Amino acid sequence: MAAGYLDILRARHATRLLAGTLVGRLPNGTAPIAIVLFTRAEGGGYTLAGALAAAYGLATAVGQPLLGRAVDLYGQPRVQLPSAVVSGLAMALLALTGIGSLPLACAAVIAAGLFTPPLEGGLRALWPSVLGREDRVHRAYALDAVAQEVMFTAGPLLVTLLVAVHSPAAALLVINALGVLGALSVVLSEPSRTWRSAPREAHWLGALRSPGLLALLGAFFFVGVALGSITVAAVAYADDHGRESVYGWLMAALGLGALAGGVVYGARQWPGAPERRLRVLVALLALGYLPLTLTPGVGAMTALCAVAGVFLAPALACAFLVVDRHAPRGTVTEAFSWLVTTFGVGAAAGTAAAGPAVELGGTAWSFAVAGAAGAAALAVLLATGKVLAAPGRAPEVVAGSENDRNGAVEPGFSSGRKA
Repeated sequence: MAAGYLDILRARHATRLLAGTLVGRLPNGTAPIAIVLFTRAEGGGYTLAGALAAAYGLATAVGQPLLGRAVDLYGQPRVQLPSAVVSGLAMALLALTGIGSLPLACAAVIAAGLFTPPLEGGLRALWPSVLGREDRVHRAYALDAVAQEVMFTAGPLLVTLLVAVHSPAAALLVINALGVLGALSVVLSEPSRTWRSAPREAHWLGALRSPGLLALLGAFFFVGVALGSITVAAVAYADDHGRESVYGWLMAALGLGALAGGVVYGARQWPGAPERRLRVLVALLALGYLPLTLTPGVGAMTALCAVAGVFLAPALACAFLVVDRHAPRGTVTEAFSWLVTTFGVGAAAGTAAAGPAVELGGTAWSFAVAGAAGAAALAVLLATGKVLAAPGRAPEVVAGSENDRNGAVEPGFSSGRKA
């Protein structure tokens, strides 16, 4: 199992790109907790803290596909680094001026979110040119999904550590400085500097003109709803059991399950079209959410959360393949960015839906939102089976890349143009 992942990490530039992207995404992955802690430390209430965090999230959802399209048009360094700097400076403005001026604080978080660099989509666009063979790209997508779970677990811990050692303002400054350094590491690498998207057809819809991509985005909106609702449901469950630490156990179990599932999934090659495999994975993901409505004791509930998370990373890794197959030529970064946006909007909707569910029917109802959302995601994939089955294009590989020069590119991979 480990040999396959080591093969990926030994590839030239792979470790640097993966590590740089994860560090560069720290501001985005930790923004909700960092903004809430900072606002509370400045004397703001939970309502204001939630509003600022929501404004950041919505601005990020808007900015990702727009910046992703810009990357496809102008290359990574011209977009990723400037946007990272602007986003970091906006967060620094919030940290240094506080919430005394609400319009300024709102403008700062909106600018920070809007200019969050699309590093996630950018990395997935680079994998084919760095790794060449389709089987290695598939495994890299699984490794990417696993690494995300590590980041979303370690990132909040880093924020709380910085807050404990110094202050919430220092946490904002340090995390965003690290984000700029991560983006700098990525854009200075040879694959990022030389990558260019394949020539694209001029169309105002960009990546969204692909019916297969739209079908996938519709399904993963509901996967996002499921995860967002679980976040609120876990808080309600912890309140029912009178221990705040229970929330941490449940979320850690969910992340651990996803990490384990992603590691196992990426360790082997899977036969058949990824579109068919994705339906199976989403079905298993939906089934994993249903037992959460039983809300048993803490130990059993923690185990159920671990099981519920097992198929998340595999479903994401498989979705990355489907995005790459259905994105119109020359729009791959934008397409991946739309997946990030749709997932994030779904999570926000799930968070909003789970609150009333708790008040109406208790904790079990809030977990039922996750089960219903998982079923809806599967229904979308089943209803759009013919659209998703339509032949997609092969992943784009930059002509003249290192793997191409070494003859490592498998037949069937299309080529972009090199700088």
